[in-house]
Amino acid sequence: MQQIISAPDPYILILTGAGLLIALVAWLPLALKRLPLSLPVVCIAIGIAIFSLPAVTLRPLPLTYPEVTERFTEFVVIIALMGAGLKLDRPFSWGKWNITWRLLAVTMPLGILAITLIGQWWLGLSWVAALLLAASLAPTDPVLAADVQVGPPKSGEEDEVRFGLTSEAGLNDGLAFPFVHLAIAMGLASTTGEPWAAQWLLHNVLWEISAGVLVGWLIGRLFGWLTFHIPADTRLSKTGDGLIAISATFISYGVTEILHCYGFLAVFVTALTLRRSHRDHAFNRQMHDLTEQVERLAMMVLLLLFGGALLSGMLWPLRWVDVAAAIVILLVVRPFAGLVALAGFRASRAEKRTIAFFGIRGVGSFYYLAYGLNHLKIDEGPRLWAIVGLVALLSILLHGLTVTPAMRMLDRWHGRDPDGNGSAAH
Repeated sequence: MQQIISAPDPYILILTGAGLLIALVAWLPLALKRLPLSLPVVCIAIGIAIFSLPAVTLRPLPLTYPEVTERFTEFVVIIALMGAGLKLDRPFSWGKWNITWRLLAVTMPLGILAITLIGQWWLGLSWVAALLLAASLAPTDPVLAADVQVGPPKSGEEDEVRFGLTSEAGLNDGLAFPFVHLAIAMGLASTTGEPWAAQWLLHNVLWEISAGVLVGWLIGRLFGWLTFHIPADTRLSKTGDGLIAISATFISYGVTEILHCYGFLAVFVTALTLRRSHRDHAFNRQMHDLTEQVERLAMMVLLLLFGGALLSGMLWPLRWVDVAAAIVILLVVRPFAGLVALAGFRASRAEKRTIAFFGIRGVGSFYYLAYGLNHLKIDEGPRLWAIVGLVALLSILLHGLTVTPAMRMLDRWHGRDPDGNGSAAH
């Protein structure tokens, strides 16, 4: 009797919990399909419930585990970038990707400028901390934005809104990195007095961006040839194993980082190039589906920990002015910058407003802030984590509660069945 009521082995609890988590990964998207509720919202709620149990003593605060935070968020982002690139049906071209260039060239710089000014003049942060905050919060997140992105390959779910948000999320994660490095360079120069501008421009901007794109393209071409075009029955598509996409992700990111250039950018370019190698092949769907499963599982684990961090006091350093600034960043800065970028673009007002509104912040912001603080020691670290955590939480709640009705309305407007039954909506 004593053995029956004794506490279970932690290993057995972990196995049980992992089984439940995997079941939720498979089932929750289906259960939430018609509800004004998103998977990230549910994950955070579950995380808060788990970490409120007396038996759970772990307090997963990012400042307590800085290296783990950086590496785990990095892993989730690169998996999401591969998935985003694989599911884009639209061929790459300057003309067809016009909406993407507008969002990258106008929306993101305007966002970085506005958030930097808010951080310095309104919140009283140092210029270095304000710039790091802006670089962390400017990019649209590729992980938590799944509900506003295009559908799987050849699914037909690629209207202008979904394409714009997916392609923006794929590319702006790499292009925000120079501003993170700019904050680091300015912070280090303030203590050492060494010149930084030329090094930042030549290395962190010109070299890392151009080399990241080139390496990503080369690895994408290599995997495209091995997967679809090698003149033998041993081509990788014959395996039917979507793990090929995970392999391409790790190799692209690893080689690029070894060469000290932007791995995020390289992974997305690799995905685009791999998809372009044989755009209509059914194996693209298999690679995408496997990548999406890995991404969703990793995202759920991360959001459970985020829920635990919220419960453990992540937001305690917040001031009332920080709360007001977070609301302004979400409801004013991103929508305004998005609408400025889309001025003159051929789309309906509803489509423009949807693109401008759904600038979701989340895992990418966590990574950039963790990376910046791990390379730059500043006193505002706890407050920056509180602000970024609040913006991510508000974004998950706000966008999570509105994304389903907004996307269903968009589908009906385009004559699609929002329930995914393959028939046109009437």
